[in-house]
Amino acid sequence: MKEFAGKVAVVTGGGQGIGRALVERFTDEGMKAVVADVVPELVEQTTSDLRDQGREVIGVVTDVTSLDSVEALRDATLDAFGAVHVVCNNAGIGSGSEGQIWEHHVNDWRWSLDVNVMGVVNGINAFVPTMLERGDDGHVVNTTSGNGGFTPLINSAVYASTKAAVTTITECLWGQLQEVGARISASLLYPSTRSPGMLNTGIWRPGANRPARYDRPGAPPTEGRDALGEYQRRMDAAGLPVVFAPLSEVADLCFEGIRDDVFWITAPSEAQQAKIRARAESQIAMTAPDYLLEANLMASKPAGTAAE
Repeated sequence: MKEFAGKVAVVTGGGQGIGRALVERFTDEGMKAVVADVVPELVEQTTSDLRDQGREVIGVVTDVTSLDSVEALRDATLDAFGAVHVVCNNAGIGSGSEGQIWEHHVNDWRWSLDVNVMGVVNGINAFVPTMLERGDDGHVVNTTSGNGGFTPLINSAVYASTKAAVTTITECLWGQLQEVGARISASLLYPSTRSPGMLNTGIWRPGANRPARYDRPGAPPTEGRDALGEYQRRMDAAGLPVVFAPLSEVADLCFEGIRDDVFWITAPSEAQQAKIRARAESQIAMTAPDYLLEANLMASKPAGTAAE
């Protein structure tokens, strides 16, 4: 895609965080946008705020775990704007799983897989056939993470596994679109910024908005666990101040990636590149993945430390 004014973008998880930043960036380019989110209050407030700024947006309450709901999102988009050109399968959750991988409740796995993986699959199934049928230039962006999409943090097995799956799904989508000569391309968005700092998004509230069908004993409260506060306390104890980078930079990277047809949309990081090389070298040499045992402050118990 090279022309954006008047085109239509759909963003799941668009009520806050990176999703909202994406909507703002697309509408900055003169696009029309659809804010899709599972939280009705967020959809209403975000669309109201954006319209007050003069942006052409609609909001659709959407549960990405349901293909019917995502198809209804597609139909609402077509009814409002007559077309869809960019689809950002961005909705994602932190499961709130605790303990070791063998202690994670199966409902933590089910919920995360349904949102983070099946949400992407449902987005592809609902929108890509329509986009192909219209024959317009288009783009599908699936939000992954360096945690799992490149190498996993071993203390977040559920989340990392879902993002590894999203990476593979998107690679296959890109390849198949190329095979059929489609005017649609696909990309992976690794939330990252050129400025140093963390990203303050809803993913720091693991367990938030968990539907009753995924409940489990001892689940985090409905507003989610305050993982950001926990992280900040660990960083403070280590004498390392927490700095946040603007989410608008993630949206800038995404837009530039669509415009330039970049598959791996990410801000280059020497530390991440070193892990990617270490993983590839381990695979080629068939050695143990020792690179996973590096201590990290993202986890409450840094990797490689002995059990208490």
